[in-house]
Amino acid sequence: MPKIFTDPDAIAEDIIRDVGTTLVVGLPLGLGKANHIINALYQRALADRSIKLTFFSALTLEKPKPSSELEKRFINPVIERLFGGYPDLAYATALHKGELPPNIQVNEFFFLAGKWLRVADAQQHYISANYTHASSYLLTRGLNVITQLVSKRVVNGAARYSLSCNTDTTLDLMRARNEGRVSFKLIGQVNSELPFMPGQGDLAGDEFHAVLESPETEFPLFAPPSEPVNDTKYAIGLHAAGLVRDGGTLQIGIGQVGDALAQGLIVRHRDNAAFLNLMQRLAPDAPPKEAATFERGLYGVSEMLFEAFLGLIDAGILKREVDGTIVHGAFFLGPNAFYQALRDMAPERLAKIQMMPVSFTNELYGDEDAKRRARVDARFVNNTMMATLMGAAISDGLENGQVVSGVGGQYNFVSQAFALDGARSILTLESTRMGKKPISNIRWSYGHTTIPRHLRDIIVTEYGVADLRGKSDADVIAAMLQVSDSRFQPELMQWAKEAGKLLKSYDIPAAYRDNVPERISAALRPARDAGLLPMFPFGSDFTAVEQRLIPALQILSAASVSPQQLAGLFWQGMTRAPSASDEAALARLGLDRPATWAERAYRVLVSAALARSGSA
Repeated sequence: MPKIFTDPDAIAEDIIRDVGTTLVVGLPLGLGKANHIINALYQRALADRSIKLTFFSALTLEKPKPSSELEKRFINPVIERLFGGYPDLAYATALHKGELPPNIQVNEFFFLAGKWLRVADAQQHYISANYTHASSYLLTRGLNVITQLVSKRVVNGAARYSLSCNTDTTLDLMRARNEGRVSFKLIGQVNSELPFMPGQGDLAGDEFHAVLESPETEFPLFAPPSEPVNDTKYAIGLHAAGLVRDGGTLQIGIGQVGDALAQGLIVRHRDNAAFLNLMQRLAPDAPPKEAATFERGLYGVSEMLFEAFLGLIDAGILKREVDGTIVHGAFFLGPNAFYQALRDMAPERLAKIQMMPVSFTNELYGDEDAKRRARVDARFVNNTMMATLMGAAISDGLENGQVVSGVGGQYNFVSQAFALDGARSILTLESTRMGKKPISNIRWSYGHTTIPRHLRDIIVTEYGVADLRGKSDADVIAAMLQVSDSRFQPELMQWAKEAGKLLKSYDIPAAYRDNVPERISAALRPARDAGLLPMFPFGSDFTAVEQRLIPALQILSAASVSPQQLAGLFWQGMTRAPSASDEAALARLGLDRPATWAERAYRVLVSAALARSGSA
């Protein structure tokens, strides 16, 4: 049985005593980090520079850090409510400050999106890796410790521990250990809030070298609140929902587009006539390829399990069983309600959700024949940041070398889509982003690529579906132009013509020359008003007043890049009296009784933004 500790410093000392002063420590991606043990090891290495400590990790979770005054007023109470007891990771704090000592190194293969831009140490020690390759890299780096947050259950008097949220790389590394290819100490930290998940991650105590368990080291799970789904993301999700075939297989990547896709599938299944009407408004010249209800249902196989999958189960869409399972996942992360739902789920229902190694979810290798039989008509849906007119995708970094997030499993799923009969890779893309002015996310070319253009398949923007597989460069360019924002179509088309990749006589069909945000909002408004496309389709940890504030603060943020727009907003606020509901929102920001000129100005601006969000 494992050694049981109640003190993080004591378990850290035990690790060093057994392993030595050269520590290569694997930390699970995201939620599964044993924060107290990690911090204790960090403090020991900080105090004793003879200890060489390397953390190998991904997706280091951090509490939000608001920058502007209004952000602080809005988000600080949310942070305290949701993350108040979550222990910060000491290595992350040191990295941001540039204070990581030379005997401690942190290597990550996936970043929390955008959080480590221009942090030199993090950028320099980033390892570009497919998710499925990460464990093999650890084997070559001399892995000797894995620390992991676990759930505990006593069965017939014996403790069992669940890897719960992170079976992903740990199970693959344990297989390597069983095969004699590596030797490491598996260290657990018990967290009573972590759901006990059945399946391969349900381990006997003797698999662990030591376990930390104490009321003093319990902490609330990191639970990022669901973010609101805006019109752009809903349009993308709805277009993607029209590509999913009944009886098929579904994988969904991280982000609000996944929520939008799941809600689109639910509308399609529960109110098919409304779905068809909505899609006709959204894309009158391009009806969805798949629009039937889900009689046979879908099977889910996704590296990330999140609350939208539970929504699909509840809706009777995710129901096609493979070996008694309706969804296989490799890690999970979500809001508190998601964790609660897993903790409260009836055992027979929970057994249909199986957590697996990432080598299972992301690859065909290993029992390939069975995987091929299971993964029929697969749709692998993932986000990308930018794409070129010739179909290359930019998902992880910038052309100056700065890493935004990581490759993760995206390349794995793209390659699966080409290896499986009837499968498709769907990369979802917002056609523009806001800087000081709108910027097209569809480029003629870009100096960095995540998915090369020879693996181009389907790209979906808010303006429609570009089916690129097997098409000539000229046809691909034409398809990409049709899903581009019309404000940028002429320039993009000119680039292609000057490069000799598009006929000089080519013109974009008239049906695709009205690709502007206003058209999308108008197309979705009836469904929004009917409650089919809620801002938070699977619930929210935000209060009703906070939900009222979110779109208003988004309007204010968008206006802040333009002095003219900001002035217009200010004038509107000066010429109206806030309503009773506005007053509640202003009070939530501490602007009900402004005491300074700055607070008075914020009150005027927020009041106007509330009015605009209410009429949007």
